[in-house]
Amino acid sequence: MPSSNHDIEMNIFPIKEDSLAPGSSYTMREPLYEETLPPRFFDRLVDGFRRDPNQRITPEDPLDEIHAAEVAQLHRPILGSNGSPRPHGYDVRLANLQTAQSHLARKLKGRHLQMIAIGGSIGTGLFVASGRALEVGGPASLLVAYLFIGCMLYCTVQALGELAVCFPVAGSFSAYSTRFIDPSWGFAMGWNYALQWLVALPLEIIAASITITYWNPDLNKAIFVTIFLIAVVAINLFGVKGYGEAEFVFAIIKVIAVIGFILLGIVLNIGGVPGGGYIGGSYWREPGAFHNGFKGLCSVFVTAAFAFAGTELVGLAAAETANPRKSLPTAIKQVFWRITLFYIVALFLIGLLVPYDDPRLLIPGSVSAAASPFVIAIENAGIDVLPSVMNVVILIAVLSVGNSSVFGSSRTLAALADQNQAPRILSYVDRRGRPLVSIVIASSMGLLAYLADLKEQGVVLDWLVAISGLSSIFTWSSICLAHIRFRRAWVQKGHSLRELAFKSQCGLFGSYMGLFFNLLVLVAQFWVGAWPVDWEQQSASELAKNFFLQYMAVPVVVVFYVAHRLYARTNFIKTADMDIDTGRRDFNLPILLAQEAEERRGWPKWKRFYRFFC
Repeated sequence: MPSSNHDIEMNIFPIKEDSLAPGSSYTMREPLYEETLPPRFFDRLVDGFRRDPNQRITPEDPLDEIHAAEVAQLHRPILGSNGSPRPHGYDVRLANLQTAQSHLARKLKGRHLQMIAIGGSIGTGLFVASGRALEVGGPASLLVAYLFIGCMLYCTVQALGELAVCFPVAGSFSAYSTRFIDPSWGFAMGWNYALQWLVALPLEIIAASITITYWNPDLNKAIFVTIFLIAVVAINLFGVKGYGEAEFVFAIIKVIAVIGFILLGIVLNIGGVPGGGYIGGSYWREPGAFHNGFKGLCSVFVTAAFAFAGTELVGLAAAETANPRKSLPTAIKQVFWRITLFYIVALFLIGLLVPYDDPRLLIPGSVSAAASPFVIAIENAGIDVLPSVMNVVILIAVLSVGNSSVFGSSRTLAALADQNQAPRILSYVDRRGRPLVSIVIASSMGLLAYLADLKEQGVVLDWLVAISGLSSIFTWSSICLAHIRFRRAWVQKGHSLRELAFKSQCGLFGSYMGLFFNLLVLVAQFWVGAWPVDWEQQSASELAKNFFLQYMAVPVVVVFYVAHRLYARTNFIKTADMDIDTGRRDFNLPILLAQEAEERRGWPKWKRFYRFFC
């Protein structure tokens, strides 16, 4: 039956309060035809910070409730080792349900994800800390270590892409550890990752204040710390859309700068500037390709891991992506170009243009630690303006990583709260889909950046790098292990790989290789931490300090894991008990795959090759 005019009015106009019709016992409602003024800007601003009353943890759709009830029957509660319910009752199924029903706003688009994958979170690890890596290991060690970590990370991100497309849930890899490995390990990985990004914010801002003294060493760093903090907090208060747009612009600037440096570096190396001769590989012969031998190579690994940290953010953003099935696979493939373009090619040129014994490189205790090897390479060519331009790019990159650090830590804290692994207040999401309390907590850590005015700022920088650098190795190892165990449960429960919306191009072999490489890095770092270069000339206190600088993340993870396991008494999740249903996206795969196959048949060979990588 078509709607009447009265029905249309009741839907369009506001409704008066219930009134009693004269001489009757029933109420009547009629539209209110008076014009209402739109809320003022300040009222809209304040209202945006309030919790949305319509948000629910459990599904609102009755069909979803039925599905959740069926899943609850299929996945029984996991009991303790003696077969009885755990005293503290950690409910893995409820944690899976709550991360699947995230309140976060899904406003990221494909272009945002692609630029986050190719250029997001590239900051001091590449532009500044690579100088210290060059000094410690030499140009060949620098290239080998970054290539090693890059291959490992490519396999890891492929595994993450498969999991994130199938389960675009809040918390991403920490949630996968809880679901497929052990809730206590998920707890440790979540807090490890949150801590990594919490300390990354002051670290990047301190590095920015060091870099800005390139123009004037007497500047008060606190002024610039304040400017950067305000900018980072303001961007994140615009929500995930603000983060995405900011990273889109920042990544474009970094991509253009690195491509420009690569072209300039080639010209400088072949002697294409006035007064400059052919350099070639002369610095690989004198002072040499390696410094401090094999131990120097192992010492570069933690710096390389710190430089690559943040590549996995594309998986964390899956829970806030409008169409993860379409956007994530393309973004995951961009990591190949990120590794090749930003790290391998650029750092190879750095090794050709800057000798490892240059006194301006970033080494512990150096007063002139503000210089980046990218800037040094341009300065050595005698070009006046470009070093300042490169420093501006570094400052923009630092702002980008600070922006990513607040995003990564706030989303991880909110997901931990959703899994009952952090205070519930951290899961507060306002009407604009922002985890507001977590953003405030993450932003407040930036106040540590005011330590930049200390004379021992190099020591502060070293300790912050130590806390956040090796943490990435644990995160990447957990992603590979979670993917291996997911594949095992997927096959055991009767599913085919054809049912997956996106399959890792490296397969299970890539995950095993990524896990093995990550464990090798941990072993190498233990060796370097316990017996560093020139350890015979160091005192016991210096050796202890060096060990914790290299291995700080390990005791942090162990403490979190053991404490949660003793409290919640969790067990390693068996394959039969794994939940591969809650939060999974099906995407009508048969229809989509048929359409994509039909489209690929018409592609030329060059496009098939290109789309394999992009």
